Parts: sequence; structure tokens; C-alpha cells
Amino acid sequence: MQKFKLTKPITIDGVAVHEISLREPKVRDLIAISKKNLSDLERDVHLLANLGEISTETIENLEIADYLKIQNWLRDFLSPGAEVK
Repeated sequence: MQKFKLTKPITIDGVAVHEISLREPKVRDLIAISKKNLSDLERDVHLLANLGEISTETIENLEIADYLKIQNWLRDFLSPGAEVK
């Protein structure tokens, strides 16, 4: 699990959340996302929501700086030649 401290808390089910945790992606996650007719950005949002077991709305409500930090982490896994961590 990777934890990301948020620059501003978000509210999930009425609770202020200051960080979110995401598990590392698996092949099954990519298969599930590839079956949906989504833009690249929407695919990332759905994938991140799945990895964090949170709603897509939660990801959509992140500050851009937080989203970009998390997206970069995800891209490290999806980049050709990425190192195994």
C-alpha cells in the first residue's frame, strides 16, 4: 500500500480524510478498465478509485496537485521499462 498525504482534506462519507492509500495495480485491474469505453483520463480515475477502494467521485474531487502526484505514481507502474518495486 502506498499512502498519499493530501494538500487539502477531502470528505468521504462525512469524514475529513487527510490521506488516501492505494494498493499496487495488478493485471486484472488493467483488464477491467480496458473493457470500459473511457478516455485516458477517465480510465486513470476509475483505476485509481479501484486501487483505493473509493469512489470515482472521491478521485474527481482531489486537488490537481494531489491528483498529479498520484497519477505519476501510477504511471511509474504503467511505463514501459518501469522498475519492479
